[in-house]
Amino acid sequence: MSYTLIEYADREMLAIDLANKLAGELTSALDHEDRVTLAVPGGTTPGPIFDDLCAADLDWSRVDVLLTDERWVPEDSERSNTRLLRQRLLVNRAAAARYLPLYAKADEPEEVLAELESLIVPQLPLTVVLLGMGADMHTASLFPGADKLAEALDAHAPVLMPMRAPGAPEPRITLTARVLDQALQKHIVIFGSEKRNALEAAARFDKQQAPVASVLSGATVHWAE
Repeated sequence: MSYTLIEYADREMLAIDLANKLAGELTSALDHEDRVTLAVPGGTTPGPIFDDLCAADLDWSRVDVLLTDERWVPEDSERSNTRLLRQRLLVNRAAAARYLPLYAKADEPEEVLAELESLIVPQLPLTVVLLGMGADMHTASLFPGADKLAEALDAHAPVLMPMRAPGAPEPRITLTARVLDQALQKHIVIFGSEKRNALEAAARFDKQQAPVASVLSGATVHWAE
């Protein structure tokens, strides 16, 4: 399980450097592709990265942006990752990007799964994916102990998987490990010693216990205290 680790002096430097790297990879891909796809996490960690990336000078009108996972809540909910994305990434120059949603109005994700997948499948493989990781070694909504984790980790998994995890107040929807791992460029961002220790421990656990291990091979991990 070989990955590259880059250490930064502080989180501000990480955000600036990583935004530049993501923009550079998208620009290079646009040189030979009509459209490219960028998948990003929700949560508070990537916000400063988005603040820098949204101003990057590239042809955002040819970029499809989607989340790696989403909570099954309306976009106006405080818990919506889409809401964060619209506030922090899909602004400035990046407002020209096309957004591929992971939520549609329905009581349960299973009701609209095929509809959501149909928008994503033509844009695969992902050009660039940015992931986070929890101290429990989850990534996206691939949580240890989640109800459909084994299916989401399977090599023949579908593109999207509804996920319900202990302690999560609502269902989630997530890109599966296969789709994340097949991205042409993979980046993982983590902060603090606890998460760095968890990352290093992931290699010693099976993927059910450490789902992040399913996407580590060939990834670049960006770390700051």
